[in-house]
Amino acid sequence: MEIKRPMLARTLAHCQTPTWKRELAEAYRRPGELIAHLSLDKRLLTDALHSDAGLRMLVPRPYAALMEPGNPTDPLLRQVLPAADESIDRPGFSIDPVGDLAARRTPRLLQKYRGRALLLVTSACAVHCRYCFRRHFPYKDENTATAASGALALIRRDETIVEVILSGGDPLILDDEPLRGLIAHISDIPHVRRIRIHTRVPVVLPSRVTAELCELLADARPKLVMVIHANHPRELGAAVPVALSRVRTAGIALLNQSVLLRGVNDRTQILSELSEALFANGVLPYYLHLLDRVQGAAYFEVDTAEAARIITGLRNSLPGYLVPRLVREQAGFAYKTPVC
Repeated sequence: MEIKRPMLARTLAHCQTPTWKRELAEAYRRPGELIAHLSLDKRLLTDALHSDAGLRMLVPRPYAALMEPGNPTDPLLRQVLPAADESIDRPGFSIDPVGDLAARRTPRLLQKYRGRALLLVTSACAVHCRYCFRRHFPYKDENTATAASGALALIRRDETIVEVILSGGDPLILDDEPLRGLIAHISDIPHVRRIRIHTRVPVVLPSRVTAELCELLADARPKLVMVIHANHPRELGAAVPVALSRVRTAGIALLNQSVLLRGVNDRTQILSELSEALFANGVLPYYLHLLDRVQGAAYFEVDTAEAARIITGLRNSLPGYLVPRLVREQAGFAYKTPVC
């Protein structure tokens, strides 16, 4: 059988595309597809379509494969499927809950805390979490032609900045070469002692954590720290430990931060299992955040008294190094506020 040249070219291109890029291209973007895949009640679709416009759904298939078919309250599904409650305005919830706009020093560069600056590397993510505190952030205003170079120039001039945090979006969505170039630029700034990467990619798209990626991260001059974001023990599927092992082998310190989410991880037992699973994979629990009060995410909020009971339960059941610090981020504060 003769294979036509256009078809052959497409087949070869598909084979040459990295696995993580294929998985991202094939991610669920329509609520109806995810609902059908999980054999869920089609009535969920009406709410999902109504709420999808403000933050379009994006769910990699490997992450969706960890969800329980037929369960509309699955804790992983709840984090990513648009819900009717997103359209309800609640007092105290805003489009800029943690004061990002006031902390903007120059396009793409935020600074809230002494000695640390946060670089918005990209607006893209591997998954769209429904509780995202930057779901309303005006990324388009940051994408000027000189934004990245201007931010790096400011960091170079300001010798009080000793740690650069790569955020976004998700910095690991960048291709290897742009990421290598960015890290090289930061590494060339003498007063920068640490580069911290905030990423959900190893959890939701672990195929992105390739040997080549870890090699380029290992080459950074400053100490490199990776803060991942896992909320539930089931998120640490079979491929995630492999990705985390590669990061550890590259000599990169691994921490985890979670968000306390109603209907996802608002039980001591779940968070205890998460801490144990993280530590088994060389990751230390770091922060447990109270929900950032972003407009559209109120249905995830757990009140402070309940959060206090949960963290007390963790202290009673885990060694201290496995108990994350319960914190709240407040606009204008010089540090994250400890709770309890």
